[in-house]
Amino acid sequence: MMHPTTTVDGPVTATDLRRAGLLEIGDGCRLHPSAVFVPADMLGTLRPIILGARVSIGAFAVVHGGCRVGDDTHLGHRVILGEPEYGYAMRQVYQGVGSTTTIGSGVVMRAGATIYAGAHVGDDTTIGHNTLLRTNVVVGSGSQLAANLTVERGTRIGQGVRCSPGSHLTADTVVGDRVFLGAGIRTVNDKQLIWRDPDNEQPLHPPVFEYACKIGSGAVLLAGITVGAQALVGAGAVVTRDVPANTIVYGVPARAHEQVTP
Repeated sequence: MMHPTTTVDGPVTATDLRRAGLLEIGDGCRLHPSAVFVPADMLGTLRPIILGARVSIGAFAVVHGGCRVGDDTHLGHRVILGEPEYGYAMRQVYQGVGSTTTIGSGVVMRAGATIYAGAHVGDDTTIGHNTLLRTNVVVGSGSQLAANLTVERGTRIGQGVRCSPGSHLTADTVVGDRVFLGAGIRTVNDKQLIWRDPDNEQPLHPPVFEYACKIGSGAVLLAGITVGAQALVGAGAVVTRDVPANTIVYGVPARAHEQVTP
């Protein structure tokens, strides 16, 4: 549902938004008095905010227009949900346009998490402290994304995934179901490292993590790498070529050493 653009002068309360049809609050919700609801994006377009039953929202959380939050979900203190993308990033300039942001039931977002507009988080998933999900990131159900992760635009994360703290998933990375990513992993999607040079930019090549593979802490995966199903990458490895399914690799550069034992 889209609403005409508008400019609002002066403070607007949650009660005002409910009367205007811009905020729907389910039964049993607990909202901290300092929580802020911002139905208008940076172009002034209004989108309703919908909270399911028994949603809790902590102190100084900010919920933007277009957010749809499922039952029994918890948004911790200082969570930012549905932030419109604004400014230069990923080879284009964003104008602060909002979008539908969908959060499933039973989700836990810990203090300081930031989720951009257009993201989708599946049921019973946990998002750790200060973790950042950029525009259009998708996270499947039953996954756990630990603290201080950066997940760039368009990344797809499957169901039952475990991401340990402090890792970086570059734009459009694909993470299959049941993947385990250790702490401090680094991914690359640009083979040429060209910055703001449209005449010479090459297509980006994000990595792919296939079903139930495991990546040790501190590993670095270069652009275009595919790690096969149930493969194991050792801690600190620098992966410069594809890893076959069911294979153990480690070292700098990473080399195959043995097969995974079922």
